[in-house]
Amino acid sequence: MRLKCREFRPRTGPHAYRIVQPWHPLRHTTLNDPLGERWGYLLGDHDGLSRLAALFSFAAFSRHTIVHVPLRESLPRTFAPGTPVDLVLAHGGTPGLRPSAWPDLRARLRTGGTPLTIRTDEARTAAHAAAWQTEWERRHWRASEWLRPAVHARTLFLFGGRDVFSAAATTFEVAAGFGPLHKRARQGHDALTGSLTPLLEPSSDGRWDRAEIDIGFQARPPLHRFTPPGRPARRRCPTGASG
Repeated sequence: MRLKCREFRPRTGPHAYRIVQPWHPLRHTTLNDPLGERWGYLLGDHDGLSRLAALFSFAAFSRHTIVHVPLRESLPRTFAPGTPVDLVLAHGGTPGLRPSAWPDLRARLRTGGTPLTIRTDEARTAAHAAAWQTEWERRHWRASEWLRPAVHARTLFLFGGRDVFSAAATTFEVAAGFGPLHKRARQGHDALTGSLTPLLEPSSDGRWDRAEIDIGFQARPPLHRFTPPGRPARRRCPTGASG
């Protein structure tokens, strides 16, 4: 997949960063704070979920890049509880990247940016997602890689690595592909289509008492423009009578 983005190169103190944002905002995708509510719901249309799959895939193989997805100003959806937050993806151990330092970095991203087109390799992403799943099944909660969430300044940070970001990317691919097929989607309602919860780091003693992040699909309004996959699109009505 090819996705148009913008690239920033801010510097704070001794640290220089490469930050990538999608060129066009995901206006119909929302996310609420999963730590404050103990339940996060990422709700998007087909375009939003597909682009998130690409961004997670890009983050998986871009160890020194921070991916920032602005979502706080997205259009309100029918069901999106709690405080809206942005999303930041970064590899664990990114030098100098602390959630408390993010507001200063974010302030440098308001204008400009260099156009960038990212390309993802779906086969490679699927292979590394399968590697994470195999390790999880073998070692259960002792898997070496997890998504580690943190929230600061209305931003959800997900720190992880190549395989677990790849696993998240495939989760979004499935959500984007099967969401439009859900019967609730045809009625304009949100439909639960996936979850990042199995990828989140459990407590140190192995208990699964942790915040949850579910993924939902909702067709972009107005609903009369939504055609479920497999159904032929309506033909446009003629603008006038033929003579």
